[in-house]
Parts: sequence; C-alpha cells; structure tokens
Amino acid sequence: MNREFFRFVIPSMIAFSFSGIYSIVDGWFVGNYLNEDGLAAINVAYPITAFILATGTALGMGGSIFISISQGKNRLEDQRRYLGITLVMLLMAGIVETLLLYAAYPYLLTFFGASGALMTMGEEYIRWIIFGTAFQIIGSGLVPVVRNYDGAHIAMISMITGFMVNVILDWLFIAVFGWGMMGAALATVLGQGCSIIPSLIFLAVRRKLAGYIKPAADMKKIKEILAVAVSPFGLTFAGSVIIIIMNKNAIIHGGDRAAACYAVISYVAYIVQMLIQGVGDGSQPLISRYYGAGNMDMVRKLRNMALTMSLVTSAVSAAALVIWSREISAFFGMSERGISDVAGAMPYFAAGMLFIAVERVMTSVFYAMDENKYAYTLIYGELILMGILATVVLPPLMGVTGVWLSVPVSQAALAVLSVILLRKSMGKAYEIRKARI
Repeated sequence: MNREFFRFVIPSMIAFSFSGIYSIVDGWFVGNYLNEDGLAAINVAYPITAFILATGTALGMGGSIFISISQGKNRLEDQRRYLGITLVMLLMAGIVETLLLYAAYPYLLTFFGASGALMTMGEEYIRWIIFGTAFQIIGSGLVPVVRNYDGAHIAMISMITGFMVNVILDWLFIAVFGWGMMGAALATVLGQGCSIIPSLIFLAVRRKLAGYIKPAADMKKIKEILAVAVSPFGLTFAGSVIIIIMNKNAIIHGGDRAAACYAVISYVAYIVQMLIQGVGDGSQPLISRYYGAGNMDMVRKLRNMALTMSLVTSAVSAAALVIWSREISAFFGMSERGISDVAGAMPYFAAGMLFIAVERVMTSVFYAMDENKYAYTLIYGELILMGILATVVLPPLMGVTGVWLSVPVSQAALAVLSVILLRKSMGKAYEIRKARI
C-alpha cells in the first residue's frame, strides 16, 4: 500500500507544486521588469484566472471521482459514460466562461478593489487571460482525469510542460519584446495550451479515446458530477476568494504597500497550499476506488498517510517561509520597505499552514467518499468565517495586522471542525458496511 500511495501522491504533489510556481512566474517577471504596481495588479486580477482554473479542475475531478468509484465496482460502461460527459462539459464550460468573463471583467476588477494604475494594468493582463479560457479549463480538467486512469506521471508531465513553456515565453514576451502585462498573460495562456498535449496523447493511446468514451445525455450522471464538482471548485477557488477579501481589506487598512506585501505572501503561500492539495487529490483515486469496493479499513489507512504527509510538508514549508521571508521579497523585486513589510506579516500566514494541512486533506477525503455536505461545510465555512474576521472583527481593533491574523484564526477553527466531521463520517460509513455484511 505504501508504494501504491506514493506512486499516486508524489507525482500529484510535483504537478500541483508546478501549478503553484506557474502562478508566480508572471509575478516574478512583472515585479522585476515593471514595478510593484504591476505585481499588485496581477494579484488583484488573479481571482479571475483562478476561477477559470477552478472550473476545469472541478469538472475534471467530479467526473474522475465517479470514474474511480466505477472502477472499484467493475462497471466499465459507467466509466465510459462518465468520461464522455466530463470531456463535453469541459469544452462547453470553456466556451461559456469566455463569453461571460469578457463581458464582466471590468466590473469584477472594480469589485476586487482595483483603481488607477492597478485597474489599467489589471485590465491589460486579464483581457488576454480570458481569451485563452478554453485552453485553461480543458488543460486543468484533464489532469485529474488522467490521474484517475493511473496516469499520475503523465499529469505531472503536463504541468511541467506548461510551466516550462510559460517561463520561456515570459522571458521572451516581457524581457525581450517588452510586451508588459499582455506578454505575461499570453505566456500563461500558451503554456496552458501546451499542457493539454501530454494528457490527450495519454488518453488517446491508453484508452483509445475515440472508441472508448461514450457520450450520453444522462442527466443523472451530469447532476452527480456537478454535485461533487462543487467541492473541488470551492477548494481550488477558495484561495482566490481569500485573495479578494484580503486585497480589499489590505488596501483599506494599509494602502497599496499592503497590497504589494500581500501579493508576495499569497504567491508563496499558494505553492504550499498546492503541495497540500497535491497530497489530498493524489490520494483521492485510491480512496474513491477502495470506497467504491467497500474497503473502509484501506480508506482509513490512506487518510492517515495523507494527513501525516500533509502535516510534515506544511511544517517544513512554514519554517522555510519565515526564515527566508526577506530573500523571498527581494526575489520579487520589492523595495526595502516592502521587504520589511513581508518579513513582519509572513509569520501570521505560516502559523495557519498546519491547520490548512488538516482541513484540506479532510476536505479531499470527504469528496473522494462522495460526502459532499461535509466538504461544502469546510470549504465555504472557511470563506465566510475569514470574511467576517478580516472585514468587521479584527481590523477595526488591530488595523492591517488584524487582516493578516484573520487567516490563521479561521483556519484553526475549520481544522477542528474537520476532525469532528471526519469522526462522524467514518462512523456512518462503517455502519453502512456492517449493514451490507
């Protein structure tokens, strides 16, 4: 079991870490070749990008979970139907979101707190991101599908391919051609487009894609996928909603300097969150498969292994971020004042990472077992609690420090709640298994 666990989880962690690094590449080039305003503008606009990626991940994960459960039950026909429906939904979502986001992005940027230079640079960046919506949704959606077909290494290769293309094109478009924010966005979109290629080749060769899938207008299966997709969508997009909340309140209580400070912290914190999500989502195919087969003892063992690995990862990462916070700020081209701001704020975010490790892994376990209501509670409960703390409770008492402190406080509360819900969920699952025996 240990070997099988690491065969799924390690490539998933690497893939998700590249997803996190992917998100900071534009920020590094913009911060070093333009200025801190450009860095803050990308961070303000990033929730739109994250919404696009979360849509693809959610639909891909929703379909993949039922593919794995069908594998555990040895139902080949259901696998074929779930795969076909998932691919069609990814394509349709890419078309619909392109149209909707292009019409709405100026209003969204205003809502996120952008104005003046931040608004101008944010519009230039996000407009080109939206043009590549379909690439981003399909690319992110195929990753969990491939992983659930025992292609964790291919999912990793897809993410690395996108990352390498993005780095090369960022250098070419920003440093050489001087295309600024537009160049950063184009590099991201084209990188995502290239990441689709390994996944499609894998599915075409391994599953003989054209003859294997079975598209069907099966509303029951569509509803099942959408019901589960709400959880991974929230888990993936939650960080971006938090960015919206934190950016607005940082600007209110600390001005553009606080927004630039938070931009750096959110970039590196996102990498840690992606590593933790890599553990949870990497173990999901196995958990879903054993859950589908009714083997709750293996589900429990996999859950414990994922939790241990996630806690170790978060502890090491938190220590590294605090120790090297000044070097991280300098890497992004921050001024000396900005470097001091980041060094002062980083410990608050590092403190929450152990709690994130528990909460995120438990959320992945819940939606892997089709326990959607518990996953919903954790994901959206965190957003509501953090929004209240960061907006109306702590900042009036502590200023911008209260904004930073809202993160670990809310994450600690949700980590405790996740353990309570887990005990309830596992007890119910064992009772169901005994009834079947």
